[in-house]
Amino acid sequence: MKAGRWIALAALLATPVAMAQVVPLPSLPGGLPRVSLPEVPLVDRVAQSVAGLAQDRIDRLRDLVRRNPDRIELDRQGNAVRAGEVVMSDPDDAAIAAAGRAGFRLIERSTIEGLEIGYARFAAPRGMSVDRALRVMRKAAGGREVSADPLHFASGEAGTASALPPPAPPVLPQSGGRIGIIDGGVNDGAVTGRVTQSGFAAGAPVANNHGTGIAALIAGGSGIRGGAPGAGLFVADVYGRDPAGGNATAIARALGWMVTQRVPIVTISLVGPSNPLLARTIAAAQAKGVIIVAAVGNDGPAAPPSFPASYPGVIAVTGVDGRNRALIEAGRASHLDYAAPGADMMTLDANGRPVAVRGTSFAAPLVAARLSAYYGAPDLGRYGPAIRQLDGEARDLGPRGPDKSFGKGLICGDCRTPRK
Repeated sequence: MKAGRWIALAALLATPVAMAQVVPLPSLPGGLPRVSLPEVPLVDRVAQSVAGLAQDRIDRLRDLVRRNPDRIELDRQGNAVRAGEVVMSDPDDAAIAAAGRAGFRLIERSTIEGLEIGYARFAAPRGMSVDRALRVMRKAAGGREVSADPLHFASGEAGTASALPPPAPPVLPQSGGRIGIIDGGVNDGAVTGRVTQSGFAAGAPVANNHGTGIAALIAGGSGIRGGAPGAGLFVADVYGRDPAGGNATAIARALGWMVTQRVPIVTISLVGPSNPLLARTIAAAQAKGVIIVAAVGNDGPAAPPSFPASYPGVIAVTGVDGRNRALIEAGRASHLDYAAPGADMMTLDANGRPVAVRGTSFAAPLVAARLSAYYGAPDLGRYGPAIRQLDGEARDLGPRGPDKSFGKGLICGDCRTPRK
């Protein structure tokens, strides 16, 4: 390849975009409604070029915006955000009045439950782009933080339903742990253990493939091994039926709910750009003893760092295939802690049927599951010992010691339910 083409490709890959597709899901038994969830594409084609992967991301995101022009737009960095909306942190009456004089309509003024972080959402004047809205609002905000509301996309995808191989015995004993999932909703009849759900988007909670798949990998069910069999799951659905679901404000509110429920570990298999409100919420939850585990995404190693995996203190997880090779599409974070199975494996879809899956999405819940064996309640005094115990489970891969491909090593390698 000529040098000029390499330079062009590098510039393309440096664009901070999380690409998505909307995958329609069938209606579920018992009257659960049809839903859609934005997802980062499955990359099960090892021969696919990096350039093709990058273009695929761009095409999918543009298609998402074309189909939802009144709900989603792209900011100047190429990130998908809620169209015509801006968010102000810690607003007071004077700041809200100033925003009104600048032409903004207040949508919501609230406080994130359990963390006492205030915010307000505003609709920009009709026809104003989100980038111009940010410039205007910052002048009215009196020094308060103002941002767009970026969308986050699931970092993995399921194939078609198929039969499971003969059930394997559980690898791990039953767990009484409590684990949070911020994702789509879960078909609670498909997984073992108790599921408590709450909605943070229009129509939520409603089960979808991705959320149910994450839950099954933690708690097990219908022949799928779980990393923490029978664990109690607290599920925050941030998508519901909203095409602009998965936004930073919804994730922040979901995390506040986890704090009120005293959930010690929360796994997030979603990726998006950095956001000040979400960053502050994560830091506040961590200060209350919540450990957050997140997938590094599937945008490839040349993509910009993904969030929430790149926020300080978040446990960042990548995926490996059945031969313990790093997934070629695995993204990156500002740091990498562990690897876990992310391909050549099965989980359950929203109908409770076994499906093959691939993506770093499916690695993060396995790390959260194993961590729950050592961290049973939010307790900063137990954080260090719990991490050291998890480190003791990590199987070193690649160069000796921690590295950029596998972090400190492979967790829960035997938790994979192999695909046929």
